[in-house]
Amino acid sequence: MALTKGSWLTMNEGPDQNAAAFYDQLPAVADANGITDLTNYRSLPAGWLVATSDIVASTEAVAAGRYKVVNTVGASVISAVANRLQHRNFPFVFGGDGAALAIPGDAGEQVASELAAVCIWALEELQIELRAAIMPIEDIRKAGYDVLVAKFQVAPDVAYAMFTGGGLAYAENVMKRGGGLIKPAPSGTRPDLTGLSCRWQPVRSRNGVILSVLAAPRSDADPGRFMNMAADIIALAEMSDRTTSPLPPEGPPIGWPPKGLKLELAASHAGFGRITKAMYILGEQAVGWICDRTGWNAGRFNAQDYRRDTARNSDFRKLDDGLKLTLDVTTELAGHIEQMLQKAEADQLCIYGLHRQDDALVTCIVPSTVARDHIHFIDGADGGYVSASRQLKAKL
Repeated sequence: MALTKGSWLTMNEGPDQNAAAFYDQLPAVADANGITDLTNYRSLPAGWLVATSDIVASTEAVAAGRYKVVNTVGASVISAVANRLQHRNFPFVFGGDGAALAIPGDAGEQVASELAAVCIWALEELQIELRAAIMPIEDIRKAGYDVLVAKFQVAPDVAYAMFTGGGLAYAENVMKRGGGLIKPAPSGTRPDLTGLSCRWQPVRSRNGVILSVLAAPRSDADPGRFMNMAADIIALAEMSDRTTSPLPPEGPPIGWPPKGLKLELAASHAGFGRITKAMYILGEQAVGWICDRTGWNAGRFNAQDYRRDTARNSDFRKLDDGLKLTLDVTTELAGHIEQMLQKAEADQLCIYGLHRQDDALVTCIVPSTVARDHIHFIDGADGGYVSASRQLKAKL
């Protein structure tokens, strides 16, 4: 993504910048319009760390038809860190072929250990090279950038972090140049990926096209003007008489047999435990499929509620040092969005990348099917953010 330097350093610092509970104390916004309001963002506290990750040669993996694998590895970073930190909340963002997150300094060693484990797991189990790095927020600020965070409350039990300030993009670029890379753990080391699942079928567009959008501010762009442009695009999508979330309000149908079984097993322990896990997944999905079609409940599990929560808890709109959207839109609306981006690019406000496809992918972190705090990462099924990013980077 493009970087915006200097002008971010005067943004809001928040009431207590030394609190380890910074993210818990951050006021949440419940309306999508709030994520483009710079007054809702707060700078990371001093002493915090920024972790970045991405897949090497992700474009080639997508071309080989392995995009579900790419998404799973990207989400695994968040899953592993969440399991290691247990009940400590932290801001994170899913990027398709990687993820970024911010953590208190005292969690640095734990997170580095988990990232090292994820890197060797991805390589040995899935033949995917994942790189990861950690950078102190002070190093980002010395370079003239910052990391500002807002909290978007998409449901009572689920919130996603929004980022701006150029700091994540800067840290990612340093990582890609080899700075601060974490060495993979010894062979055979495995992260705790409990809850990571990939069982949903690809979700077909209801409106015409699944549109992946990336727009990043140019280095000399005014932050407020860029946010206004992002707000206009989000508002245009919301003005449609059809929902533009790739997941219908009733949620995606529960399919049989489950998709992504091999990927979920790759996240489990080897040997007999993996066989047991396969039987458990098949049984759990069969129960869900039956409940979905009959309207029955299985104890506290209600299939219709779970499907609706899946749609509600998805991350199809976000800010990650730029605008990231995965939308289900008509071809006409896709054209209007592209025209807005073309004008913004011509006005030297941003650079952008788009990718159109027929389906969306869903990758999930589900601690419990009867709780309502499960989270769902949305991407286009045929290249998605990776393909849009390739188009954007060609303009740099």
